[in-house]
Amino acid sequence: METRHHADRVIERTHASNDLSPLTASWRRSALRHGLDPAAGVRDCRLTGPELAARREAMGHFLTVAAKPVDELYRLVSGSGCAVLLTDADGILLDRRASAADAGVFDGWALAPGADWSEAAQGTNGVGTCLAEGRGVIIHRDQHFLSANTGMSCIDAPIHGPDGQIIAALDVSSARADATEAMNALIAAMVGQSARAIEAAWFRAAFPGARIVMAGDGVEALVAVDRDDLAIGATRAARRMLGLPRTGALKPRPLSDLLAEAQGRDAEPGGFDRAERAAVIRALARAEGNVTAAARALGIGRATLYRRMARLGISPAQAASRN
Repeated sequence: METRHHADRVIERTHASNDLSPLTASWRRSALRHGLDPAAGVRDCRLTGPELAARREAMGHFLTVAAKPVDELYRLVSGSGCAVLLTDADGILLDRRASAADAGVFDGWALAPGADWSEAAQGTNGVGTCLAEGRGVIIHRDQHFLSANTGMSCIDAPIHGPDGQIIAALDVSSARADATEAMNALIAAMVGQSARAIEAAWFRAAFPGARIVMAGDGVEALVAVDRDDLAIGATRAARRMLGLPRTGALKPRPLSDLLAEAQGRDAEPGGFDRAERAAVIRALARAEGNVTAAARALGIGRATLYRRMARLGISPAQAASRN
């Protein structure tokens, strides 16, 4: 009866034209786009052993880099009977941390390596909805689309790669009946922080020869800079802070230009411009601001010097005052 009641409520809200909540939008995707029945039982959609091995091999370096933050998160939540899960961008569960005592419970929920937890497979759930919407989510018990999943709470955050695209989801799942909204909110903060730590570690690993600098106060706003001081990569937070494209490879640009533009200043001259500016200022200073004499000393025409002075932001008075 309880299963039928939940399924009826899901269908009723799915067809309610005045309900524009994010949860109902996910329920609609589950029912209308993916054709799922909220009254269905546990859907154990799982890859074969070789299929899972291939997925893990493709993500092998990432899983190694993510292992420490995942272990630290599990250490924080394991005492409350939670499992920590890491999936790929398709919602396939690649790695799990759970106590031996709780492993059977999570296996029974189909929260096991190789399981497909996309919205298309399971309807509204932490992993699938997080990946579908590209944001952190809390799906608490009867917020799940399938009645069979309403015994658990799922708390997720997306993980973005160096190109800004989502590459994984980090999940904490619990089947505790006494889970509260306050507890879920606290866990969600930890999940989000751990996801950002994984992003930062993976970003550093993606640019092994580069200098990594912070673009702001947040430790997740990182920029990779090559030996010529050109910015060649940026985390999602840095892209947002510096006004860069949200996704895709970055076109190398001087780091000083990016930081100046972000702060609303004109970009400082580059290396060649700085050298040219210094040479023009020295010539003008020696000529006490006389443009004709300075141009003669530089071996260029007077009109040419005026054009260069305009481009470099130099006035004769400024140069003369340095003499």
